[in-house]
Amino acid sequence: MKIMMKYAVLIVLLGLLIQPVAVAQDSTNAQTEVPATVQADSNKARNNSDNRIYALAMRYNDASVAKMKLYELMERNPNNLSYPETLASLYFEMEQYGSSALVALDLLEKNDKSLIGLEVAAFSLEQLGALERALPHFESLHLLSGDLFSLYKTSYLQYSLKKYEEALNSVNMLIRDKKAAEQNLNFPKEDNTMQQVSMLAAAQNLKGLIYKDQGSATEARTAFEEALSLSPDFELAKENLADL
Repeated sequence: MKIMMKYAVLIVLLGLLIQPVAVAQDSTNAQTEVPATVQADSNKARNNSDNRIYALAMRYNDASVAKMKLYELMERNPNNLSYPETLASLYFEMEQYGSSALVALDLLEKNDKSLIGLEVAAFSLEQLGALERALPHFESLHLLSGDLFSLYKTSYLQYSLKKYEEALNSVNMLIRDKKAAEQNLNFPKEDNTMQQVSMLAAAQNLKGLIYKDQGSATEARTAFEEALSLSPDFELAKENLADL
């Protein structure tokens, strides 16, 4: 009986010893759990701080700090696509076309209608010589924005890739658009300066190049002459006509 009583007392004592520990553990867990509102306020404060530092870095032309802050903002705010858009644009402006292309392509996986993502991807890939990969981004950019320069780039890349029928379709779309006569493009001159010509004249010149490559000299001549009627000082069109 005495032995039984000893075991009973031990069990009670163990229960008393264990209970405070459990309470202490519960108290510790309660202290480590951060309320959602507090966490949100903390992230907002860090975002504000990082945005201020980014703005200062850009003002002081410190691209390395600006990029680092954008990376931190992207990590903290994965659903805010304005940060990768800004990073892609920054890389492009710094002529780091490999990086700008990669950021833009990752961005387009999340939002394939991002105009900034499409523009940076298209021009970056073109700069890298990846014309086949750049082409669909120029096409999408035109379809989504109606931008005529994107249509011109589409037709020029199609011509460069010897996709002549597609190039003709694109350039004819451009020629039929009334806004093409109101916009200008820059082209190099022999003296290494630049000259402005109407986009319509540029489209006719490109049309002449397409016909020339296809061996259609008569159609090419007509297109080059039409380009010169629109922009009489268009040196590139003059050279192309002379080459015939």
